Amino acid sequence: MFSRTLKELAEYLGGTVQGDENFAVNGLAPLDNSGADKITFLANPKYASKVAETNAGAVLMAPGGERYGRNVIEVPNPYLGFAKLLTLFYTTPHPPLGVLPEANIGIQVTLGENISIYPGACIGNNVSIGDRTVIHSGAVVYDGAVIGSDCVVHANVVIRDRCRIGNRCIIQPGAVIGSDGFGYAPDGRSYYRIPQIGIVVLEDDVEIGANSCIDRAALEVTLIKRGTKLDNLVQVAHNCQIGEDCMIVSQVGISGSTKIGNHVTLAGQVGVAGHLSIGDNVMVGAQSGVPSSLQANAGYSGSPVMPHKDWLRAMAVVPRLPELKKNISALEKRIAELESKLK
Repeated sequence: MFSRTLKELAEYLGGTVQGDENFAVNGLAPLDNSGADKITFLANPKYASKVAETNAGAVLMAPGGERYGRNVIEVPNPYLGFAKLLTLFYTTPHPPLGVLPEANIGIQVTLGENISIYPGACIGNNVSIGDRTVIHSGAVVYDGAVIGSDCVVHANVVIRDRCRIGNRCIIQPGAVIGSDGFGYAPDGRSYYRIPQIGIVVLEDDVEIGANSCIDRAALEVTLIKRGTKLDNLVQVAHNCQIGEDCMIVSQVGISGSTKIGNHVTLAGQVGVAGHLSIGDNVMVGAQSGVPSSLQANAGYSGSPVMPHKDWLRAMAVVPRLPELKKNISALEKRIAELESKLK
């Protein structure tokens, strides 16, 4: 493992050293479980007192915090700095291995430079794979799919026919890109299956979590725009459009033909009805139900959703409901007694 001085790390992060800039560290560790050769980080001010107790050789923290005599690199966003240092110290480029034995490659496949395709991967006909992309064992890429450069397709991923994956995308194990949308036309007491002839497009820098499913459009495109991240076990139905830099957390379900703006966060287990729109910069709290469109630049919670502040006020009443019911019953009884006396 290599070492870096605090001066070098500060230059890498665009930060400022307070203390010994020539002090060297060789990795990262948590505040309460660190050694003198590691740098740690303080992202939440409520743990500031742990800076005085840590054994770390240096601390990554926001400007103006109490150093307690420690070596410090000050950066505006310590959590982002922590992520960048993890990348620096622990992430290495995948060595290009080429097409390994027992990988199944179809006809008229276009392969970029420095790729790696592992044994057991199955690449269909007329597929295009960009430079430095890695396809792990058990992944299946159907005919006509396009995968960009610097992508990682993990084990047992399925990318269906003609779907398009941008550059620098990461698809975690078991995800399915381009499964048939859930479309059926009523036919008396039964249902007639509607062929789903569209595709899925993932733009650059999109990440898809394990066992998530993104359905292909009925006619055109299900679109996930640049920089959006989906957690594990997310369902995106056919014809949806999700904007740039969104965060879609585990077990969210998005019904068909929904349009979601840029920089939207849907917390865990949010359910979104179909054929609606969610504006830019919206945040929706966990387990919320979204039955209708939401205006931009606001937070919402509850099922059905309401403005987050209204939901907080409503939830403050819920624990008192038994007491309120008891009081109302007592008032009803007294009113009935008064009414009987007036007769």
